[in-house]
Amino acid sequence: VMLELDMSEIEPSLAGPKRPQDRIPLKEMKPVFYDSLQKVFSKSAPPDEEKNQSRMQYEGGSASPKHQDFVNVAIGKENFEITHGSVVIAAITSCTNTSNPSVMIAAGLLAQKALEKGIKTKPWVKTSLAPGSRVVTDYLKSAGLTEALDAQKFNLVGYGCTTCIGNSGPLPEAIANGIKEGDLVAAAVLSGNRNFEGRIHPSVRANYLASPPLVVAYALAGRIDIDFEKEPVGLDKEGKSVFLKDIWPSQDEIAKTIEHSLDVGMFKEKYGKVYDGDENWRSLDVAETQLYHWDAKSTYIKNPPFFVDMPAEKAKPGNIKGARVLGLFGDSVTTDHISPAGAIPYHSPAGKYLTDHGVEVKDFNSFGSRRGNHEVMMRGTFGNIRIRNQLLENVEGGYTIYFPSGKQMFIYDAAMKYQQDNTPLIVIAGKEYGTGSSRDWAAKGTTLLGVKAVLAESYERIHRSNLIGMGVLPLQFEKRDSWKKLGLSGREIYTISGIEEGLTPGKEISISAVDDNNTETTFNVIVRLDTPIEVEYYENGGILQTVLRQMRRES
Repeated sequence: VMLELDMSEIEPSLAGPKRPQDRIPLKEMKPVFYDSLQKVFSKSAPPDEEKNQSRMQYEGGSASPKHQDFVNVAIGKENFEITHGSVVIAAITSCTNTSNPSVMIAAGLLAQKALEKGIKTKPWVKTSLAPGSRVVTDYLKSAGLTEALDAQKFNLVGYGCTTCIGNSGPLPEAIANGIKEGDLVAAAVLSGNRNFEGRIHPSVRANYLASPPLVVAYALAGRIDIDFEKEPVGLDKEGKSVFLKDIWPSQDEIAKTIEHSLDVGMFKEKYGKVYDGDENWRSLDVAETQLYHWDAKSTYIKNPPFFVDMPAEKAKPGNIKGARVLGLFGDSVTTDHISPAGAIPYHSPAGKYLTDHGVEVKDFNSFGSRRGNHEVMMRGTFGNIRIRNQLLENVEGGYTIYFPSGKQMFIYDAAMKYQQDNTPLIVIAGKEYGTGSSRDWAAKGTTLLGVKAVLAESYERIHRSNLIGMGVLPLQFEKRDSWKKLGLSGREIYTISGIEEGLTPGKEISISAVDDNNTETTFNVIVRLDTPIEVEYYENGGILQTVLRQMRRES
């Protein structure tokens, strides 16, 4: 097979505002943002005459072309307006730059060239530099670019995951309050590979992935709705317009800089000591034992309950009877909607758990850092601030209805009540269920909440596999069926038959849904256990249980 690529068709692009697969050519960013503003975020775009107007943004006191909604903000001696499309986060992150010095050098050169022209990062933009490797800072320093990046506020904040996993930290209070006051669709631009809803920052709804130099460019512009070909990035020291093309480094300049600033010795020196750690790491008190010593007081690491009361031999799975719907969702529910990520909200079940265990809010850290504690993680499952459970009307966030009382409550709280009632739970969704990062906690949290089956129109491959690995049965509507077409409200009581007779790959089984008026809807679904080994995993209660029983038999 021969693949051909026309190099002339390659063009700079971004992705967003809430999925990494939604590519946007750079030249189309302005009209596409305005389109998203209306269709995705239900906001009004500027009048047509403003959309097409080339104008300076900050020197006139405005962060963007005039929208109907804007807020005056003051930080120190700086006064400005923020509005829809104002870039409030610009982050060069670890995900995409460690193995590509050319884009990091390009970012540094762009920052340097802009600085020489007198153009600086806008004051409302929170910036950061978080490489995945210490070698990055070595070659940036060797190239003489660290000073320029620092001057543009791209200061080193650490190494590893930061903004793209929700660890950007708080926005300045005035900015956060301004976004809330104006109900603004603020923007973030980051050189990561994830930008799903609610992941980057709770105050920022439009999130775009870009290369490191484009991150710098948008920090200089201060807004996402700019046409770089027609509108200047800023004004130079003489008041003349400077366009992005005027300060964008050439490929030859980038190559020569790399040649003079980067050598193999940097990698050997840093990676040769990668396991040594600093004094804090070396001074940790570690018990010399082959078994992990669980600390009952730890709020970071706990012994998970996956094997509690696990019988030596697998039990035959039974039908799922009298199940309630924990969540009723539409299309493209991602693993970022399901799995906990980012900051831990104070008012959430996870936040309450931590405060009840003596953890102050300033020490909450993030879900990612506490992924070793199932008590925290299960409380954050389906807790994304942007998820929409269709059991509720016009409600965002991790809420559901506990049907015995009819009350709205956190999904975790309702799940625990259902467990006390011995009521099995199911989740119903639309197309592409589980797209995204396919993290393990999207499946772990689901099973810990008591969900026995998920019924969707289609699945992301890895998440479907992960559900099986945690003992959750993935079911799929038959072709052309959906919960909407079947007239399901999610308020019914569900019985899933055909399991106890034995499952085979792709088997068709029956579901009965009885509503409050005792009207029964019966329909067939497909068991998405696609291979015999997946059937075995499910019958064992998950992949870990399967492995343990195999080890027992072999010992």
